[in-house]
Amino acid sequence: MPRHRPLFFTTLLLAAAGCQADGAAWQVVGQQGLMRFVIVPAEQARDRDAYVRQIKRLCEPDRTCFLNFYTNSTGAPLAMPLPDAVDREATAVFRRSSKQGAESLRWSCRMQLPEDNCF
Repeated sequence: MPRHRPLFFTTLLLAAAGCQADGAAWQVVGQQGLMRFVIVPAEQARDRDAYVRQIKRLCEPDRTCFLNFYTNSTGAPLAMPLPDAVDREATAVFRRSSKQGAESLRWSCRMQLPEDNCF
């Protein structure tokens, strides 16, 4: 066995442990055009840092990316289009336009967070 393999496997194990400590990837339910629909675990619904981690996982840097985030407190079967029970549980929207050079993360007013410009 070459000498570099143990270091390689150790690096993989550490990277995997870091991903687990960072939280699991949120479920992408579907996509319509550029828009992706993502289910947020209820316990992370108000955690801005958790959203930022998921945005980094789901969106390529400097590329246009549109994400709609929802919780699913009723455990409704997930499908596209979203069931009404899930559609009513919007938590946030993320928009990045590479053409405009702008991005935003906006919260749903139902989240009752001290954020301006909720939807």
